[in-house]
Amino acid sequence: MAKQELITLKTDGQGLYEFTDRARAFVAAQPSGPGLLTAFVRHTSCSLLIQENADPDVRRDLDVFFRRLVPPADDPAMGWIIHRSEGVDDMPAHIKAALTAVSLSIPVADGRLLLGTWQGIYLFEHRDRPHRREILLHLSS
Repeated sequence: MAKQELITLKTDGQGLYEFTDRARAFVAAQPSGPGLLTAFVRHTSCSLLIQENADPDVRRDLDVFFRRLVPPADDPAMGWIIHRSEGVDDMPAHIKAALTAVSLSIPVADGRLLLGTWQGIYLFEHRDRPHRREILLHLSS
């Protein structure tokens, strides 16, 4: 048996937005047993990741790393970019999304996510302006 829920996250620019609690609540509301939660983001300029949720410096450092790895299209190093019609952050956002994941699989047992102690589930926003991002949670048993 499978259950699904579509959640929406509001972002206010580049960075990591944790939604572990929402995923936990979805799983806890379903019949328990072994299963697999799949999280899938329905966009091409953001991504998903599991990362440490204890020290906010980890999130800050990841954000800075990806900004340095893939700078805006108006950076001289990015002169090769052709797709610029949606702003200087758009094509770099697509590149960052291609380097990361748009779906995650997390084991479930007894109505809970089997994440590690310091693991959290994040939407990684790669655009500068605010967005409403949709994430599909799919629980299969």
